[in-house]
Amino acid sequence: MANILGIETSCDETAAAVVADGREVISNVIYTQIPTHTLYGGVVPEIASREHVLKINQVIKKALKDADMTWEDIDAIAVTYGPGLVGPLLIGVSTAKAIAYAKNIPLVGVNHIEGHICANYLSDGSLNAATQNIMKPPYMCLVASGGHSHIVRVDDYTEYTIIGRTHDDAAGEAFDKVARAIGLGYPGGPKVDKLAREGNPHAIQFPRASVGDSPYDFSFSGIKSAVLNYLNGAAMKGEEVNKADVAASFQQAVIDVLVDHTVQAALDYHMDAVALAGGVAANSLLRETMKERAEAKGLGFHCPKLIYCTDNGAMIAAAGYHEFMAGRLADLYLNAVPNLKIGQR
Repeated sequence: MANILGIETSCDETAAAVVADGREVISNVIYTQIPTHTLYGGVVPEIASREHVLKINQVIKKALKDADMTWEDIDAIAVTYGPGLVGPLLIGVSTAKAIAYAKNIPLVGVNHIEGHICANYLSDGSLNAATQNIMKPPYMCLVASGGHSHIVRVDDYTEYTIIGRTHDDAAGEAFDKVARAIGLGYPGGPKVDKLAREGNPHAIQFPRASVGDSPYDFSFSGIKSAVLNYLNGAAMKGEEVNKADVAASFQQAVIDVLVDHTVQAALDYHMDAVALAGGVAANSLLRETMKERAEAKGLGFHCPKLIYCTDNGAMIAAAGYHEFMAGRLADLYLNAVPNLKIGQR
């Protein structure tokens, strides 16, 4: 058994976790900065960095305590080194390198997006392994978050190929901007999801964009502009806007595109299953719609528990385990790479 300590500080969560063999979550500690950044309507990188400095040692110590382990029980330290905000990334990377050097523990650098994908392998150990829905490659995965919207072909635990991507806004970014436009504030995704349950998803016909001859790619700037134009037009005419209908119609349009492209990619590449990953994977309608349409096409479906959709250390530990087993160790020259690509080593 290999116990991996995962450290995640790519944005506004300071997180650490201990995961055994890339699947069983022994501990999972997350300190969120959302209340702080809500005051500013979004993440302020400099403030995020300072918060990470203040909390990271406490979070790591609690992860070890909750796991009832000491450093002697940890086989490797996995840390997010990109993509993300450079300041926050540097806090995590520097801390991980210091511990690896001081305790003589192997160090593994983890791609944040690959970590989100590996969240699909996590379990809390509450069920017998034989009865759990164990996700294994190959499969097609939709990665949707505030900064990324990718369709990724997962051929093995450390082998990823991007099949589709956004040409402009990420899905989560579009959710945040529309939430701000209709007065919901930050963070936008959960608030749009909640309000949309009260609205009619067919009340307003927002566009479902396609990208030329790229059947798996996305573009969300058009629907964002369509929502803004709708709101501005109503304001100019003095018409009252049903915000729940706007949220529901916008959400339905985005999710239709995300799901249709992902399912089609899985069929075209002869995959047997699809999965979700990233913060937007917590969206209730996306989870329901992807499951429904995937199973209608004879595909298996998997998505992480909600706690593993947003940024967390457990997903980094899971990804780090597979990198560790493949012998891909980092040295003390490991640095933050804000624009790190999927599959880049």
